[in-house]
Amino acid sequence: MQTPTEFVREQVTTVREKVDQLAGSVAETVAAETSKVTATGSQVGDFIREQRSAARVSLRELARTAGVSNPYLSQVERGLRKPSAEILAAIAKGLQISAETLYEQAGILDRRAGNPDTVAAIRADEALSERHRAVLLELYETYVREHAALRAARPDDKPTTPDPTEESA
Repeated sequence: MQTPTEFVREQVTTVREKVDQLAGSVAETVAAETSKVTATGSQVGDFIREQRSAARVSLRELARTAGVSNPYLSQVERGLRKPSAEILAAIAKGLQISAETLYEQAGILDRRAGNPDTVAAIRADEALSERHRAVLLELYETYVREHAALRAARPDDKPTTPDPTEESA
């Protein structure tokens, strides 16, 4: 028969084992979530740095126009901070790009359909106003969806190229 002291000691040992298991599980979950946040933060930070360099805007200038501190913007660019939607909108305004672009990079919005290079080219074209970019992106996305729907409706069809020996009427 167990003494009360032995019983309590056994119960304490069991509880400690359970707590250690749960702590390990929580630590793994936190580490996984942290790596996701860092990856997203790094992706949006890299994009902001690329856009800032392309626009030839200094870190200090962008921080001033976006209304954030220099160190904070630097941390965002390095992926150490994940900015809020409001901060992203202010940064986008400072870079003269759409906030939607940064929201997509940060994973707040779903990416548009189509080739990412085509979407990036439309967004990067300085000859277009923000409104024109939005309209072109909407049209492009519509064409991509229609093409995908046609392809799904006729999966056996292969793209046809005109026969050079045939004359067109």
